[in-house]
Amino acid sequence: MSTLIPVVLSGGSGTRLWPLSREKYPKQLLPLVGDQTMLQETVARLDGIDGLGEPILVCNEEHRFAVAEQLRLLGKQGQILLEPCGRNTAPALTLAALWARRGGEDPVLVVMPADHVILDGATFRDAVHRAAALAEQGLAVTFGITPDCPETGYGYIQQGEPSARDTHAFALRRFVEKPDRDTAEAYLAAGDYLWNSGIFVMQASTWLTALAACRSDILDACTKALAAVSQDGDFVRVAREVFAQCPSDSIDCAVMERLSAGGNGLPQAVVIPLSAGWSDVGAWDALWKVLAKCDAGNATRGDVLLEGCANTLAVSESRLVACVGLSDVVVVETDDAVLVAHHSATQDVKKIVDRLKAEKRTVAQWHRKVNRPWGWYDGVDCGERFQVKRICVKPGAALSLQMHHHRAEHWIVVTGTARVTKGEEVFLVTENQSTYIPLGVRHRLENPGIVPLEMIEVQSGSYLGEDDIVRFEDTYGRG
Repeated sequence: MSTLIPVVLSGGSGTRLWPLSREKYPKQLLPLVGDQTMLQETVARLDGIDGLGEPILVCNEEHRFAVAEQLRLLGKQGQILLEPCGRNTAPALTLAALWARRGGEDPVLVVMPADHVILDGATFRDAVHRAAALAEQGLAVTFGITPDCPETGYGYIQQGEPSARDTHAFALRRFVEKPDRDTAEAYLAAGDYLWNSGIFVMQASTWLTALAACRSDILDACTKALAAVSQDGDFVRVAREVFAQCPSDSIDCAVMERLSAGGNGLPQAVVIPLSAGWSDVGAWDALWKVLAKCDAGNATRGDVLLEGCANTLAVSESRLVACVGLSDVVVVETDDAVLVAHHSATQDVKKIVDRLKAEKRTVAQWHRKVNRPWGWYDGVDCGERFQVKRICVKPGAALSLQMHHHRAEHWIVVTGTARVTKGEEVFLVTENQSTYIPLGVRHRLENPGIVPLEMIEVQSGSYLGEDDIVRFEDTYGRG
């Protein structure tokens, strides 16, 4: 059997799960269902299958450090391909397939979005094993989720006759877009329609052959972008300007919709029905459906008290949330935003995010607590000419050597020891000690210890934006 390579596509922004999911730290990087993040659960989903190779992750360049850290915490090695800009799933899979074939190998790729939930891992792995056997015969395989309601938030796949190669697989008749309610009810009654899972299994060569026939422009752009690849630590960077010219398209539209029963030199496509507790967690009502619930249908996370509620999802991130007499409602609290929505309207959360972006409000993109490769910072308070941050630096980590044109900084160490570079001076600052960084002075903060360094930073000046940073040296290759 060929090597089986998980290909994890991690380019989504998850705007319908705002305010937990933000553009700069989207839902796949969050632990929404269990203790692990959705990305971690996806990477580990195939553990235990024979012949499993190291995963390939394709992600947005802005998320690279978070993705690498989550992979490290799983104790796994893998290759992280960086997209300099989003071009949908077909170019992302093409980069992964070309990379997988670079040494002449032709592994079977299991292509999975990083932000889906599958509750029954054993059933999923059995289905992947069956799909891999078909993929080795040159077929392009996708999974269709057996529907249990007339869902209007998913696309559908119509299945055809049973495959002659495996009676558990069916010819792929057609893909259809998200239907209205009446159409979805008709699909459910017909019995031959499945939800489109967005999960695919095929050999790398199968995808590249089909793409060459269907969308050679995408293949050409991705091939050129990888020809100028550069290795940056754990990351593989493709040529930015070349990849930016690549057309944007999905796997379904670019290739799978054109395969059907094969012919004209194209691979044959089949669909395997799957019942494994799948959800794309595309909105808050979808998350509510997959979470454990009490007898009244309520699901909670964090410090939550409910009284007289039914079918309610309540999430608390930073403080007590109390709900009284609510039904079919979602309440989500973070340290800088609160969402209250009816289950039937959760798809419209994206409209709120669009309005926030139009108003240029950073709450659409950033959490108050911002993760960095060296640790994190939390914006505690701010005013017209000041800002207070709580900063945590991981053991052995260091911020860039930098300066600011418009602000000075006061640092107070709370826990651990800081090594401070200030101009030509280098010195240590320990617990309950502080130092001052004047405007325009080169400086660097490091943690030379074995415990996290926690400190309070007070910024003061005429402009306090994050873009007022001039970097001279940086361990993480940021400009």
